[in-house]
Amino acid sequence: MDYFHRQLQLWSKEQQDSLLDKKIAIIGSGGLGCSVGLALSGLGIGEIYLIDFDKVEPHNIHRQIAFKISDEKQYKSEVLAKLITDRSFVTKATPLVKNFAEFSGLDIEVDIIIDSTDNLETRREIDTYAKSKNIPWIYGSVEAFRGQVALFEQAKFEDVFKIAKLDPVGIAAPMVIHIASLQANLVTRYFIGLPVQKDKLHYIHFDENGEYCLNKYSLL
Repeated sequence: MDYFHRQLQLWSKEQQDSLLDKKIAIIGSGGLGCSVGLALSGLGIGEIYLIDFDKVEPHNIHRQIAFKISDEKQYKSEVLAKLITDRSFVTKATPLVKNFAEFSGLDIEVDIIIDSTDNLETRREIDTYAKSKNIPWIYGSVEAFRGQVALFEQAKFEDVFKIAKLDPVGIAAPMVIHIASLQANLVTRYFIGLPVQKDKLHYIHFDENGEYCLNKYSLL
């Protein structure tokens, strides 16, 4: 238990052991997916499925902390899976070079789905699938110096967000890590059995004066 010593100051060995039975799916192995995957493997999750069909490009690396220049042209999910395996002796990381529709067709049972994608259409697919399986999913998005996080359980994604194809804009790398950290913390509290806000959007941003702001909105 030396590996998890600091966590065991927060919860019991029984709670820690229960994480070994948890299975999660991270949809996307880019900026959010890298940070969330590394955080949750360090937590002690038993099995993580990494779903992404994209390859590493140089412009990814500044904000996607699992990758190095030498990883260029390799599949992101496979590189991330190897790094997780190298760092954690308890987590099984399974890379799947597929899009979300292909993954959902495999009908793999998981306890929670984490959205680490960059498009609204896939998030609608995730929401529809998660509702059909009666499992929660965690939304996350980043743009410039702002981001959003929510744990969806009952709220319907397309009732909250207008589904449209949007062109990506610039992204500040530290904000990516920040939003991923919030996603990972929601998973942690949910699995350990601590109180967690469901169906509430957390909108994080810096205002025109550079002040850090957090706004919360009910999704129901």
